[in-house]
Amino acid sequence: MTFREAVLAVARQNQSWLCVGLDPEPGRLPPHMRADADGVFAFCAAIIEATADLVCAFKPNIAFFEALGAAGMNALDRLIKLRPGPPVILDAKRGDIGSTAEAYARAVFDHLGADAVTLNPYLGGDALDPFLRYADRGCFILCKTSNPGSADLQDIPLADGRPLYMAVADYARDVWNVHGNVGLVVGATQPDALIAVRRACPSMLLLIPGVGAQGGDPALTVRAAAATGEPLTIVNASRAVLYADDGPHFAAAARRAAQRLRDSINTALVAR
Repeated sequence: MTFREAVLAVARQNQSWLCVGLDPEPGRLPPHMRADADGVFAFCAAIIEATADLVCAFKPNIAFFEALGAAGMNALDRLIKLRPGPPVILDAKRGDIGSTAEAYARAVFDHLGADAVTLNPYLGGDALDPFLRYADRGCFILCKTSNPGSADLQDIPLADGRPLYMAVADYARDVWNVHGNVGLVVGATQPDALIAVRRACPSMLLLIPGVGAQGGDPALTVRAAAATGEPLTIVNASRAVLYADDGPHFAAAARRAAQRLRDSINTALVAR
């Protein structure tokens, strides 16, 4: 089964296009948990167990695990191997050339076993090729990101008047998507970009961070980004779910937060 097929199957089963991002900060774990790699694993595992039937994917951000050294990477490896049902998108934003890109791709897909990865297209197609060759895995190309500084480069106008991020979208659609495993990352804080990218790429999966703590609105996001028919819109929320409560019942609170977001997305999908 390809990544795309896996996402569609779980989205239908769980009636959800919500993705929960796993961005564990040891200093924000509930006080009764250890602020180390073991605590991070236990925290994320509890979140996964509490929300697995409410999401279409999980998205661990590798940086939070790398920051804990070898023990943190071991915790990430153990989390991915839990295989909770929804596929796992590793938010790693990889992008390098030659043998380095080959090594990154092996680490992400062969060693860690992620179902999909986020990639930085700045170095061009040859930096993406080692990942794209894994035809059964998803590759989400950074297109228009949710941070305010994204405009510094991504909005630069080209000679034909398009912003640079739309050239990325066109390349992803026409050149890089040979195996049908390419999606795009577009931030929920960029509704105009979501509309433009969806119009240009009507059949591609969009991974949309920025809902919740970053201020993105689920309903506005869905209206801007959902495709005709299957929505193809993976709406990610991290802190709004992870840190819904800092007490011993944090997992139950995370479940309630995830359910509210899922229902909000579904309501918007019905109304589109």
